[in-house]
Amino acid sequence: MVKLWRCEICGDPCIGETAPDNCPFCGAQKKYIKEAKGAKVNFDVELNEVDKANVEHAIQVEVSNATFYTCASRKTDDDEGKLLFKALGKVEAEHASVWRKILKLDSLPRGDDACHTGNKENLEDSHAREARAIEFYRKAAEEAENERVKQIFEVFVEVETDHLKLSEERLS
Repeated sequence: MVKLWRCEICGDPCIGETAPDNCPFCGAQKKYIKEAKGAKVNFDVELNEVDKANVEHAIQVEVSNATFYTCASRKTDDDEGKLLFKALGKVEAEHASVWRKILKLDSLPRGDDACHTGNKENLEDSHAREARAIEFYRKAAEEAENERVKQIFEVFVEVETDHLKLSEERLS
């Protein structure tokens, strides 16, 4: 029987007989995907100064990475690389959207990150970007006072770690 599912991290719905292994939008693991009628999703959170500063930095990180991946999906010289970077760009854009909702912004800031034509260079850049994001998100999760903000930072560490593994596998 087909059901309506909802990710408790990004809030987006999906349809299927079972919950997907990962959210098709933000990449969150299956444990965060619930039947829509029972999903608990909240973006209306109180931010102290530290959480607000970290969320504002996070939105910049995600916009920057989404812009880079979108560029790489068009320019890289490898067909599988184009697909990988397109998928990563969509997930990073969804992460930026989550932070936009937390900050109650009407729109996302624009990014202008460039990419390479060589797939290896794009993978190396991807690896560095994901490693920086993981390091920042771990620190931000430790500093977070708001439990929802902490949860999102922790989940995004998991998702970005998956992205890091994708680049590592292709670079080795």
